[in-house]
Amino acid sequence: MLEYGFEQQFLSENIRLVCGVDEAGRGPLAGPVFAAACILPRGFVLEGLDDSKKLTEKKREALFDKITKGAVAYAIASASVEEIEEMNILNAALLAMRRAIEALEPRADFALIDGNVDRGFALPAKAIVGGDALAPSIAAASILAKVARDRVCYELDREYPQYGFAKHKGYGTKLHKEALLAHGPSPVHRPTFVHSFLYGKKK
Repeated sequence: MLEYGFEQQFLSENIRLVCGVDEAGRGPLAGPVFAAACILPRGFVLEGLDDSKKLTEKKREALFDKITKGAVAYAIASASVEEIEEMNILNAALLAMRRAIEALEPRADFALIDGNVDRGFALPAKAIVGGDALAPSIAAASILAKVARDRVCYELDREYPQYGFAKHKGYGTKLHKEALLAHGPSPVHRPTFVHSFLYGKKK
């Protein structure tokens, strides 16, 4: 359950702005991985705010607009398919997170990272497992990242309609597998992921 005011425990004389950071799209077979960083004002309360995975697409879209209007600062970034293949999905997700943090204006003094890895950031950071269900700023970031990635999936669906990206958002569904077997991978598919999905082992 979200704890409004969760971020305040990290405030100090040197830490005035705390951002929440989360990613979206580590598991899919195609498309970039996205991340968002979000600084919420003190006392910010938004009805319905929650971990993006617990919300419907319609609710995420509605909250996206409210978050972007109410945030002190927010930024959304991504890492490409090529970067995912080059450095693996974890490092690519961390790269997207760093890009989002660095794009914040005003800058954050401290970052709360959803998950269990907080290495490589240019500011003090703390990893929180299940943070998107605890910290409002992380929950907000999870929604921003998820909505941004889903919107890209709709664009990919228009460009490559044979794969059904609008339906499965790049995840390994039966429909997606059938499309891959029928048409082969597209330029936006992650080769290593597709090979593992179809043949059960790394390329």
